[in-house]
Amino acid sequence: MLQYVFMQRSLLVGLMLGIVIPLVGVTVVLKRLSMIGDALSHTSLAGVAGGLIGGISPVAGAVVACLAGALCIEGIRRRFRDQSELAVAIVMATGIGLAGVLSGFVPNASSFNSFMFGSILTVSREETVTIVVVSAIAVAFCLLARRELFLMSFDERHARTVGVPVGLANVAFVIVVALVVAVAARTVGSLIVSSMMVVPVACALQLARSWKQTCILASGIGLLTTLGGLVISFYVGLKPGGTIVLLAVVVLLLIFAAKAVAARVAK
Repeated sequence: MLQYVFMQRSLLVGLMLGIVIPLVGVTVVLKRLSMIGDALSHTSLAGVAGGLIGGISPVAGAVVACLAGALCIEGIRRRFRDQSELAVAIVMATGIGLAGVLSGFVPNASSFNSFMFGSILTVSREETVTIVVVSAIAVAFCLLARRELFLMSFDERHARTVGVPVGLANVAFVIVVALVVAVAARTVGSLIVSSMMVVPVACALQLARSWKQTCILASGIGLLTTLGGLVISFYVGLKPGGTIVLLAVVVLLLIFAAKAVAARVAK
C-alpha cells in the first residue's frame, strides 16, 4: 500500500485531518454548535460552485465561502445570544440555497460532485501542502489559546469576567474552523467533514474526565478511525470518506456497549 504515492499523500492528509478536525470539534460541541460543521460544509459547496463557474480554484472558492459563512455565524450569534444555534441554521440554509442554485451553472458536474463526498485518494502535492499548513496553524491555535477555548466552552460570561477577549477569540476560532472545513471538503467531502468533527468528540466525552483528556482522546480516536478507514477502503474498495465516518460510529457503539456491560457487572 505504501508503495503508491497517492496512498502516501492520503495517509499524511488523513493523519493531519484526523487530529485537527476532532480537536476543533471539542470546542464546537461543548459550545453547543455541533451543526457548525454542516453549515460551513454546505457553504463551502457554494464556494466550490462559484469557483468552478468563475474558472478559479474551487478550493479557493470554498475557503472564501467558509470564511464568509463563519463570520456571518459569529455576527448573528451576537444578535441572538440566547439562541446561538439559530445562527448556524441561518447560515446553513443560505449555504444550501446558494449551492443548489449555483450548481445548476457548473460546467462540469463531476468536479462539483467530487467535493460532496471527497476525493482523498486523488489529492495533489500542492493540496497536501495546503492541508498540512492549515492543520498546523489550527493545532497551534488550539494549543496557544487552550485556556480561552476552555473557558468559553462552558461559560462565555465567566470567561469575559476573568479577562478573556471573548469577541476576538470567537472570531479567531470560527476562522480556524472555516479554514479546516474548507480544506477538508476537498479530501473527505463536504457532507462528511461535520461527522468527523462530532463523532470522535462524542466518543471522547464518554471516556474522558477532563477537558484536556477530551481533546487528546478525540484527536486520538479521529486519527485511528481516519487512518483505519483509509486502509480498509484501500483493501476492500470502499469510498474513504464514508468508511472513516462509519468506523468512528462503530467505535462509539462499542463504547456504549462496553459501558453498558461494565454497569451491569458493577451491579
